[in-house]
Amino acid sequence: MPVSFLSNEQRESYGRYTMAPSPQDLDKYFHLDDTDHARIAQKRGKHNRLGFAVQLGTVRYLGTFLTDLLDVPAPVLLTLARQLRIDLSVDVVIAYSSDMQRQRHATEIRASYGYIDITERQVGFRLTRWLYALCWTGTDRPSVLFERATIWLMTHKVLLPGCSTLERYIARLRSRVEERFWRSLGRGISDAQRDRLESLLVVP
Repeated sequence: MPVSFLSNEQRESYGRYTMAPSPQDLDKYFHLDDTDHARIAQKRGKHNRLGFAVQLGTVRYLGTFLTDLLDVPAPVLLTLARQLRIDLSVDVVIAYSSDMQRQRHATEIRASYGYIDITERQVGFRLTRWLYALCWTGTDRPSVLFERATIWLMTHKVLLPGCSTLERYIARLRSRVEERFWRSLGRGISDAQRDRLESLLVVP
C-alpha cells in the first residue's frame, strides 16, 4: 500500500492550530490551576510567564510544542493573559518568540507534567498492540487509523512524532496485518482449492 495516504487537510492540521479553539476547549486545555500558577510564577518577565503558559496549553491541546507565539490564535493568548493578569501586547509575544527559554520551558514541562516521546520502548509496544488489534478486527482506512493513533498518543501524554513518521508507521503495521491475514486464509484451503483459485488469475 502507498505510504502517503493522508489528505492535504490532515497533513496541514497535524500538530498545528488551524483555527481558534472552541470556548469548551479553552476551558478544558488552557485553564491554569493552582499548580500551574505556582510554576509559572517562578518565571522572570511577562513574556516568559505567558510563553510557558502557552507552551503548556498547546501541548495539552495539540500534543506538541510550538516555537512561535505568533502562530497561536488570539483567543488562546487572551485567555492565558487574562488568567496571568498580563496586559497582552505584541512586544510580549515577540519577546518570547525570540527568547531561547522556549526549549528550556518545553523540557521542564515534559519532566514536570509527564510527557514522553514515542521512542520510549513501552510506548511503542502498547501503541503497536492497540493498533494491531484495530487493524485485525476492523476495516478502518489508514487515514482513520492515523487520526485514532493521534488521539491515543495525546491521551497518553506522548508527544506527537513527525507527520510522515507516524504515517509510515501505520502503513507498515497495516501491511503486516494484511500479510498475516492472507497467510491465515491460505492455510485454510486445500491444494485443489488453491489450484482453482490460481486458475482464476489466468487471462484467456
